Amino acid sequence: MDEDSELRRDLSERVQARRDSISVYLLRARPRRNRLANLSVVGSALAALLTAGPAVGGEPFASSVQGRLGLPDDSVVWRILCLAALIFSLLAAIATNLSNSRDMATRVSAAETCSAELEALQTSLQFGQLPVAEAVKLYQQYVTKIPFVDEIVHSENAP
Repeated sequence: MDEDSELRRDLSERVQARRDSISVYLLRARPRRNRLANLSVVGSALAALLTAGPAVGGEPFASSVQGRLGLPDDSVVWRILCLAALIFSLLAAIATNLSNSRDMATRVSAAETCSAELEALQTSLQFGQLPVAEAVKLYQQYVTKIPFVDEIVHSENAP
């Protein structure tokens, strides 16, 4: 095997290892991003819904709920609704801020883009359409976009 073929194979293996690392990252990050987004949307909607009844129905709404639940005082209805709205609003705010503070949507998008770029690079390497030196430069450009993805180290002795 000549030196160029060996370098090409080594780089291709490195690209594959990096793609594997990105896949592992995305398996964890996508569901978390989705859960936080869903929690934010549902929490906000429930908070709005809990405040809509008293806001639109006023005193007759509170009296109606008081009668249906058998509560001694309509102020209990107001307190329960306000407390529940506060809790859901707080959950939505926390979920939104967690997602934004970790920039999850941008990170997931960058990892997906990098994976696609690395796949194209790997294909070009395998079919000899790209000189190894140029492929190394492209590899370095692509992986610098995802410093938050830990590289999985593959061992030759691993099962």
